[in-house]
Amino acid sequence: MSAERPVGVTKGQVWRQLPFFVWLVALWMLLWGQFTIVAFVSGVVVAVFVTRVYRLPPVELSGRVNVWWGLVFVFEFIGSLVLGSLTVAWQVLDLRRQPGTAIIAVPLVTDDDLIMAHTAVTASLIPGSLILEADRDRRILYLHVIGVRSALDIEKQRAGVQRWERRVVMAVGSRAQVQKIRDAAAAPRTGGRA
Repeated sequence: MSAERPVGVTKGQVWRQLPFFVWLVALWMLLWGQFTIVAFVSGVVVAVFVTRVYRLPPVELSGRVNVWWGLVFVFEFIGSLVLGSLTVAWQVLDLRRQPGTAIIAVPLVTDDDLIMAHTAVTASLIPGSLILEADRDRRILYLHVIGVRSALDIEKQRAGVQRWERRVVMAVGSRAQVQKIRDAAAAPRTGGRA
């Protein structure tokens, strides 16, 4: 007798979706700020619920993972979390002036939904900024940021989000996306910026 697989689920689909499933569990644990067995088990339950109840279209992963750039992303993210927390704490405690706020638009280079989602989540997890909207068609993220006093501060915030996009693409993007990011980074140096 042969074991029957559920209709519509192939072994290849399960393996392709496994990184997404693992990412959902990790995201759950990050959102709760706990790396415990309870957080892991509840993350698995939520990931199963999300992937089984809400039938999303399959996520097409690039099939490419660069461990070096993944480590760069993780360490830079941890550093940004610490720095962002200290900066926001200082802005709250500095009674001499109120921290300025702004809503900024950040154009992205890639047009991949997963890269856009990773970039948006990363930018939102760092204290001092929050994603308000993601315009999928125009590849623009809108953020509310605090601690801005000038146009230069706004440009720094925008460049920071674009740096996260580069880090995500270098870690898990396709070769075409990596080339697109490299071309975009080279454009200002060659005068190709619009």
